[in-house]
Amino acid sequence: QVHMVESGGRLVQAGASLRLTCTASGYIGGLAWFRHSTIRQREFVAFNSRNGGQTYYADFVKGRFIISRVNANNTAYLQMDNLEPEDTAVYYCASESTNNGAPYYNALRYPYWGRGTQVTVSS
Repeated sequence: QVHMVESGGRLVQAGASLRLTCTASGYIGGLAWFRHSTIRQREFVAFNSRNGGQTYYADFVKGRFIISRVNANNTAYLQMDNLEPEDTAVYYCASESTNNGAPYYNALRYPYWGRGTQVTVSS
């Protein structure tokens, strides 16, 4: 069992930047960020493979977010720039254990999840 903890979410104004941090209690494989809001439910945001060779983003990111990681520290980050009110959501990090065949944007791929961190963007 790997415990994941997100941090860094807070209230900001549109156009601001935030960096979310995901800290794991142990080895993390491929890692994704998802977000959940009452309007759009759960959405895939970004994925990064353990070796960094595969990185994918949701279309709505539009080059504003960057996912990164430091494997030695079991830590991952989501740098978010030019935030928009539509980015308001609870952001979750999730790690895969083994590749179960689900695609990277599918929540079923990831058995380990944090409890989320709230990001609120005011207009």
